[in-house]
Amino acid sequence: MDTEYSNRIYKQTGVRPLSTVIKTLEILDVLAASPRAMKLPEIARARGLSRPTAYQRLLTLVEAGWVEQDEESRYRISMHACRAGAAALEHADLGHRMQPVLEALVHKVQESASVAVLDRGLPCIVSRVDSESLLRAEQKIGTVLSLEGSASGRVLTAFADEATLSRLREGSELLAPEEILSAVRADGYAMSSGYTHSGVIAIAAPVFGLQGRCIATLSLVMPETRFRLEAFKEPLLQAAEAITKMQGGTSR
Repeated sequence: MDTEYSNRIYKQTGVRPLSTVIKTLEILDVLAASPRAMKLPEIARARGLSRPTAYQRLLTLVEAGWVEQDEESRYRISMHACRAGAAALEHADLGHRMQPVLEALVHKVQESASVAVLDRGLPCIVSRVDSESLLRAEQKIGTVLSLEGSASGRVLTAFADEATLSRLREGSELLAPEEILSAVRADGYAMSSGYTHSGVIAIAAPVFGLQGRCIATLSLVMPETRFRLEAFKEPLLQAAEAITKMQGGTSR
């Protein structure tokens, strides 16, 4: 729970968020971070809860339709989350319209492409098209990246508007040094190498919305042995510009 934000809202409105609801929704973060369905004891340990408390929160999420049980009584996020995620993309004007751009980019460079946005102060992958290569970097939708070390994190920081940048600086996550961010602004893209997986490299470019606000990043991720800047930079920048135009945005 973001107590700093909660306290600020309380001072402004006199109303606090329901902490029990926030704690219940934190179970979704646990399930989303797991590559498989989870048993009740695993979920309880992950949040430092007693089994009865974890079960009550899971039961609440099941009743609300966000969580379901499989045939082995393990808990997993339901497909309801997919509908909500798709709606979130549409509301952000980043829905199905950008999918053909990602597919065309992947077809052209034969590497996997992703779109990431800031979610609670961290880059989060919200759309992805995989290449057909057997050797590729695996990053599923919902993967959270680093602000400091990932290519997408550096772009979202470097091109953030003043209000967003202020919030990022006040947060607990490390930011890339200013010399790196200045280079990202000058180049119009960022790179990272081996930050999350050894031997993997990423290059990311900004996607802009109205008033030139950076609303997302478009990135390519591949094994370092296949990376060639001259082959990937221009197709990536052109695709990011195409999505920017779809949003009615203007590149800086």
